Amino acid sequence: MGKVKKAIIPAAGMGTRFLPATKAMPKEMLPIVDRPTIEYVVEEAIESGIEDIIIVTGKGKRAIEDHFDNNFELEENLIKKGKFNLLEKINKSANVEIHYIRQKEAKGLGHAVWCARKFIGNDPFAVLLGDDIVQAEKPCLKQLMEQYDETQSSVIGVQQVPEEETYRYGIIDPKTIEGRRYQVSNFVEKPKQGTAPSNLAIMGRYILTPEIFDFLDKQETGAGGEIQLTDAIQKLNELQKVYAYDFEGKRYDVGEKLGFIRTTVEFALNNEEMGDQVLEMLKEIVLGKEVVKE
Repeated sequence: MGKVKKAIIPAAGMGTRFLPATKAMPKEMLPIVDRPTIEYVVEEAIESGIEDIIIVTGKGKRAIEDHFDNNFELEENLIKKGKFNLLEKINKSANVEIHYIRQKEAKGLGHAVWCARKFIGNDPFAVLLGDDIVQAEKPCLKQLMEQYDETQSSVIGVQQVPEEETYRYGIIDPKTIEGRRYQVSNFVEKPKQGTAPSNLAIMGRYILTPEIFDFLDKQETGAGGEIQLTDAIQKLNELQKVYAYDFEGKRYDVGEKLGFIRTTVEFALNNEEMGDQVLEMLKEIVLGKEVVKE
């Protein structure tokens, strides 16, 4: 098979955890400091060498398309004012082709990936979930792509999670290990507490061979009554080897409120322009709470 040049970013979820904020705004457009969450994911794909991205959207997601579209009036205004640093920031996605398709029914992640099958064709491809932002010296997706180049097999990004949180994730049952790479015996979607075969959780980054669509085509439902990508990966694993890779980097969960707030605070603290001010502000807030308690 050839190189991985295409990526799918599913963005059709309703974002119910963030209501009422997401009633009119896609959860993927909620900002981490000054950039929407989906922009971090798109930039990871670009930095990894992806050339074509298809974003799977749903009703009320038009703001995503507008964000990645050209805005000539804004660009001209920034040029006239000499704000070239801002111009560079808003044009970062110009080096990749971004396409869109709608998931007309909310049938799960597996179905969202299936919606992009004609765009993918017979090529290997990446999937990046918007609920996960990964900060790493080498982009997380690039790490998986290098593993794919070595194995010519599907590779799933994983990291360790506390045992008591395994029920929240797809979990791998490793068969063999070579460095940070595992050959996988089984993939289990959200196992019941106390039944997980390991604490290695799937973290929203995938390289998949096109044969995955043979199983997604069957539209079989799994956990939660949805078409689960993990279930299709398990069936693919019975046909050809599927590996998991314990990628390097820090993963931020922006799919739930506390994780979103933590990510925002940490990114703000690391911001060169205002990090020190944010730190002082947090100290004031904490000290203020202590005074109130007294």
